[in-house]
Amino acid sequence: MNKPTNGFAFEINHAADSGLARVGTITTPHGQIQTPAFIPVGTKATVKTVLPEAMENLGAQALLANAYHLYLQPGPDVLDEAGGLGSFMNWDKPTFTDSGGFQVLSLGVGFKKVLAMDAQTFRSDQVIAKNKERLAHVDDEGVTFKSHLDGSMHRFTAEISMQIQHKLGADVMFAFDECTTLHNTRPYQELAMSRTYDWAIRCLDEHKKLTDARTAKPYQALFGVIQGAQYEDLRKKAAGDLGTMSSSGIEFDGFGIGGALDKDSLGTIVSWVNSTLPQEKPKHLLGIGAPEDLFVGVENGIDTFDCVLASRIARTSAVYTMEGRFNVSNQPFIRDFNPIDDECDCYTCTHYTRAYLCHLFRAKEMVAGTLATIHNERFIVRLVDQMRQALLDGNFQDMKKEFMGRYQHKSGQSRD
Repeated sequence: MNKPTNGFAFEINHAADSGLARVGTITTPHGQIQTPAFIPVGTKATVKTVLPEAMENLGAQALLANAYHLYLQPGPDVLDEAGGLGSFMNWDKPTFTDSGGFQVLSLGVGFKKVLAMDAQTFRSDQVIAKNKERLAHVDDEGVTFKSHLDGSMHRFTAEISMQIQHKLGADVMFAFDECTTLHNTRPYQELAMSRTYDWAIRCLDEHKKLTDARTAKPYQALFGVIQGAQYEDLRKKAAGDLGTMSSSGIEFDGFGIGGALDKDSLGTIVSWVNSTLPQEKPKHLLGIGAPEDLFVGVENGIDTFDCVLASRIARTSAVYTMEGRFNVSNQPFIRDFNPIDDECDCYTCTHYTRAYLCHLFRAKEMVAGTLATIHNERFIVRLVDQMRQALLDGNFQDMKKEFMGRYQHKSGQSRD
């Protein structure tokens, strides 16, 4: 086990016979997380449409909120006065906050995540989505951006990101980084990685300063973020640099793998990074949550994941089952009185039918999103829990083969 730092520690309980997969325990001031684990996203201190109590009941061990959005509304001072993110949202389990780095990317280029992460043949450092305004401008010191809410101008630096996240009070924070797209040229990827390195040192320095000044507040762990896009040498260099980085007498408590990730090369990229980073520290894969990608992450040494996918698609009526994904609002389900998934133990599946959800979505009732989100989040949380148990039982590859054989059989277009 890593030496506990004011309540934060990570212990590897079991390692797979081959490869990088492992089972562990993250200890935080607000409780433990058994890993590998899926961390649902509550962007604005809420998982959209679902109460925190429901998230606890479906098995979520922790939640992740968005520093950029909470900075703009209601403001970090409000959460600080409330006693931190967990107290503010009535969640007594561990919490994570991201740095705002990805929002800088999306503001800067105007893409949604799916497009930003989609590998294309062209390369340009002036990437901007069609009919979109560039709302963020990056320089060596930080980022100047326009609020998507009211058009006001703001500035994020490594120090400001740390100050915001310390006020938000999450158990795990991420260092401020420059996230790129797969459209960017190699020289720009190198520049962004260099900036991220410089900002990482500044984050550690500010984190130490703020931690030393704290009174009667629990320790917040800080994870460094690994960039480098699809380039092996850049990913390994970033992992080597941040993995051994120490400043102000402290080092990172864990690491996040972020940036531009070509899904077809996801396992390869993650293995490059995790083969280089210190084994004894936790690894988090930022923004990845499709079932097939979770298997790839786990077998390549990822301990925790976060993603909005499960809740986002639920609000459009898309639901997961062991046989694949489908839209429950479609015509075939109008008179289908079965649960979404016969094998699911979630509140939705044990109380309601496909026909009822089909009706709710077609009638545009708000509770439709609630019930579908509960199911999808439970499906993903339970799936990663099952992966953890399979690792302990020594049959992870068999479990993966069985799941993917069923899931791909009918879903086909399961990637997002």
